[in-house]
Amino acid sequence: MYDFAIFWDWLSFAVRWLHVITGIAWIGSSFYFVALDLGLRQRPGLPEGAYGEEWQVHGGGFYHVQKYLVAPAEMPEHLTWFKWEAYATWLTGFAMLAIVYYVGADLYLVDRNVLDVSAGTAILISLASLAVGWIVYDQLCKSPLGNNDTTLMLVLFAVLVFMAWGYTQVFTGRAALLHLGAFTATIMSANVFMIIIPNQKVVVADLIAGRKPDPKYGRIAKTRSLHNNYLTLPVLFLMLSNHYPLAFATKFNWVIALLVFLIGVLIRHYFNTVHARKGNPTWTWALAAILFVVIMWLSTVPTVLTGEDRTAQAAEPYVASAHFPAVRDTVLGRCSMCHTAEPVYEGVYITPKNVRLDSDAAIANRAEQIYLQSGRSHAMPPGNVTYMTEEERDLIVSWFEEARARN
Repeated sequence: MYDFAIFWDWLSFAVRWLHVITGIAWIGSSFYFVALDLGLRQRPGLPEGAYGEEWQVHGGGFYHVQKYLVAPAEMPEHLTWFKWEAYATWLTGFAMLAIVYYVGADLYLVDRNVLDVSAGTAILISLASLAVGWIVYDQLCKSPLGNNDTTLMLVLFAVLVFMAWGYTQVFTGRAALLHLGAFTATIMSANVFMIIIPNQKVVVADLIAGRKPDPKYGRIAKTRSLHNNYLTLPVLFLMLSNHYPLAFATKFNWVIALLVFLIGVLIRHYFNTVHARKGNPTWTWALAAILFVVIMWLSTVPTVLTGEDRTAQAAEPYVASAHFPAVRDTVLGRCSMCHTAEPVYEGVYITPKNVRLDSDAAIANRAEQIYLQSGRSHAMPPGNVTYMTEEERDLIVSWFEEARARN
């Protein structure tokens, strides 16, 4: 069983690495083509059907790029398709979801203090939400709302508000933000698989048959591609959020997620405006910074935190605190079955991140981590599997802040 645990951990690492690699490829090509499209220039003398062109320099050479808004007069001999980056990113992401959150549902997906459901039920809810998300989004885009970009985006943001809140009513905080990212990423990948590539294939088929392609297919594909462009940065934050409990395991985690969507839109608006040569809206960065400060406040990080490494400082104030005996009993009772040299919690065979909390000195040296992950947030225990109470969490906060004030 120990050997299997090592294999599974390395499998998770390998799939995560592959997910990052394919995600970089997809994001890179997406950002490049949106920037290229926005930077196109029109001039007299362009070939028939060409919408615009751009000259670029890279890697010691010059590139002359021309875009045909609908299609060229005839099919080129060689045509490069950009699709597998998107497909592979979603497939590896879903594999990660299954390996970490479905197999480890009792630890990472289900929090019975939030919703008391079985692991199987939680997995079904997860799968259904991803599928329904795409259906709702696609139908909204195809409805009359799709004719007005501003109205459509406001309605879609309302859907995200509902999903962000809804996920926190079903899953652990960690899984809730991760699922909001997966929900959005599924829409992005389905845009490529269900709309963009099929539309391009229709145009190619018309060219091969000698027919004049309908320009609506290109317009629809461009709109969906632009949606993907604006959704990318929030998805990156949500996928990284599971490493930061102050993002996913605090009271207003769903509000934090929504503010991140707004920050992502602001940043993309800046770059898209600059690429389109329509100005330099630096106000977007100022507003994004303000929203990020609001996020920090919502996560309830106290101003006394300085980011210092507590393990390098004396542990005496934490051990000497009148609260320490009760805190020690809480940590030993709620955390040490995993965070010890030989974990006894079922399914855990290696000390998580090599963090041991099985002695007075170990607990005192990890005081700040305990405070952040079990006091100020609900990141630990994962899914609150050992039923740490709010009174115990409040005690951890009081213990740390009083000891820190004396230190």
